[in-house]
Amino acid sequence: MSTLKLAVIVASVREGRFAPVVTSWFTEHAERHGGFEVDVIDLADFELPLALPAVSPALDPNPPRPAGMTDLTRRLTAADAFVIVTPDYNRSFPASIKAAIDWHFTQWDSKTIGFVGYSGASGGLLAIEGLRQVFNELNAHTVRNYVSFPRYYLLFDAEGRLLAPEEPAAAAQAMLDQLHWWATALTAARAATVAA
Repeated sequence: MSTLKLAVIVASVREGRFAPVVTSWFTEHAERHGGFEVDVIDLADFELPLALPAVSPALDPNPPRPAGMTDLTRRLTAADAFVIVTPDYNRSFPASIKAAIDWHFTQWDSKTIGFVGYSGASGGLLAIEGLRQVFNELNAHTVRNYVSFPRYYLLFDAEGRLLAPEEPAAAAQAMLDQLHWWATALTAARAATVAA
């Protein structure tokens, strides 16, 4: 199995967020999978202004970006695939992930994306469905399988361990397998396009 670069993006930047617990759990599974070199990108560590450049990155792939975004752009560019760890905020995804998406364009193009969602009732599915539409516009491929934690606060213990880990572990494995298959295919296709 070829090793690909997987960026696991922590979408929530809210104070007191639960995202690090879910991200830690998923990252362990991604590292054990064996097909990925994992890079955890926590959006709370980067400058993500909501005011966007005058010219869209779709027209100018390298617009002037804040200095605090340089490392983020480099790591997104290097990734072969992404997994977005996201809650639902008001039936949608956090503004932080939308800002990270909108400040970039070529970094998502022809790459594959998976999702891990968590929230009260929906388990992050409302955010995931919204993000699928956004990434479709950016010519990225979102895989069908996902991991979801509805009522996440009942599923993990005080140390951040899942009380019943078997079903989420199986979901993570299925998604990672799909992600690896598509990322392998799209990495080869991008390389062939560049060589042509």
